[in-house]
Amino acid sequence: MPVKFFRYLLPAALLLLAGCHRAMPAVAFHADGRPAMLSDWHVVEARDGKLELNAGVVPYSLNSHLFTDYVHKLRTIWMPKGESAKYTAKGPLDFPVGTIISKTFYYPRAADGKFSDVARTLDYAGDFAGQGLDLASVHMVETRLLVRRKEGWTPFTYVWNEAQTEASLARTGDVQALTLVDAQGGREDFNYVVPDEGQCVTCHEADMLSRHIQPIGPKARHLNRDYDYGSGRQNQLEHLVAMGYLMGLPALKDVPRDANWRDPSASLDARARAYLDINCAMCHNPNGVASVTGFSLGPDTPEDHRLGLCKSPEAAGPATGGRLFDIVPGKPDESILMYRMASTRPGVMMPEIGRSTVDREGEALIRAWILSLKGNCDIVH
Repeated sequence: MPVKFFRYLLPAALLLLAGCHRAMPAVAFHADGRPAMLSDWHVVEARDGKLELNAGVVPYSLNSHLFTDYVHKLRTIWMPKGESAKYTAKGPLDFPVGTIISKTFYYPRAADGKFSDVARTLDYAGDFAGQGLDLASVHMVETRLLVRRKEGWTPFTYVWNEAQTEASLARTGDVQALTLVDAQGGREDFNYVVPDEGQCVTCHEADMLSRHIQPIGPKARHLNRDYDYGSGRQNQLEHLVAMGYLMGLPALKDVPRDANWRDPSASLDARARAYLDINCAMCHNPNGVASVTGFSLGPDTPEDHRLGLCKSPEAAGPATGGRLFDIVPGKPDESILMYRMASTRPGVMMPEIGRSTVDREGEALIRAWILSLKGNCDIVH
């Protein structure tokens, strides 16, 4: 074959290879240190205009979502080959050393808007569905990792660059000025606050005495739902079993399940308790950082003063807004819980971190729930 022919063939071959989709390098578990770039882990990466998951990285969702300024979240789990989590009925699944849990925060971009204009929408359906996240239609903000090392869970936060191609470690957090744009064109300017490492511990601290942290979302009651994996829908817990990532799962009828707080077919009480569980119970439980308040919002808390009904606050100070009880049955405007949910003032708002805006739909749900409660507060507990 003439040399001249190779002169034309070689560039064509190189172009063909450049157009091929190269496999992502294997997930890299770092047993120590603090990798500077998200791509050092090879869990999720921006590739060919999409955010893609590596082999063995399993996406998941929750029955009810934690509110964070209307941001959307892509959650994933990865475990080393041959390792699996153990089923637990109440707490997080018992994950093995080597587990990497990721949560990527992004917004759909507002139509015809600036880069900082993001859509205010609660519609998560179809964002990912096993096909990758289209980077041209979203505004990437941050990706958080929880890594199960030998000494325990370690948090990492990576902030995406403006080119949406990579995320770098941000130990001290970050602040981004964004504008929420709703379906009617209404605009709300706000500061999206990426937490620093200490703030991560605030929410993920499972026991205020041991100071150990743990995941919040991947509990059986939150995971017990179907997910669209692109090739079809399957119960998430059963999918983890099929992947070899979970052992000891009982029959699904025996697995607890939180309601989807946005599901109108569920009872108002179930929806409100699910909302309070995912948004508040990580701190408001007998072992959490808010245990001193005596105000617990977990799914098993009886509907009495332990749930805040007619209970005087123990540690709220001026954040009560002059109100006497955490929850006054039938009277949301007299309830401290409602006052703090509706505020964005530091030192008053609840949760204390993780949001700069008010969850209007969540506020309406809890207001309706308090209105439905029976009783009076003549007797102070």
